[in-house]
Amino acid sequence: MRTVDEWKLLLRGALREAMRTKQATSLSVIRETLAAIDNAEAPDLGQAPTAQSNVIAGATSGLGAGDIARRQLGPEEVTSIVTREMQERSDAAATYASLGRASEAVVLDSQADVLHALLATTRTADEP
Repeated sequence: MRTVDEWKLLLRGALREAMRTKQATSLSVIRETLAAIDNAEAPDLGQAPTAQSNVIAGATSGLGAGDIARRQLGPEEVTSIVTREMQERSDAAATYASLGRASEAVVLDSQADVLHALLATTRTADEP
């Protein structure tokens, strides 16, 4: 199974390739998937330091005193995020197709195919 860093390298490499070849569909789905991973890594705000009343705008005093560590995702969580993004697009494509909006369905299907291909390269890389 790919590590989180390997996933990010794979997605960023695919992003550069999509930008180079001007593949708008691939570009948007890869950006959205990277954003979903970044959002999942967002820190829990319940761990934020409490604001102080004697500093500007209720901030905390001291260098880095207001910093919160980002969540560390495991490889399974990243794979789950990519799989969820792919499934959401497949489901939306089916909905659009049932509503007679074929052009939107084709775009969503092609985005799901991009993520499916990335997942397939992950699975074949894991096999001995």
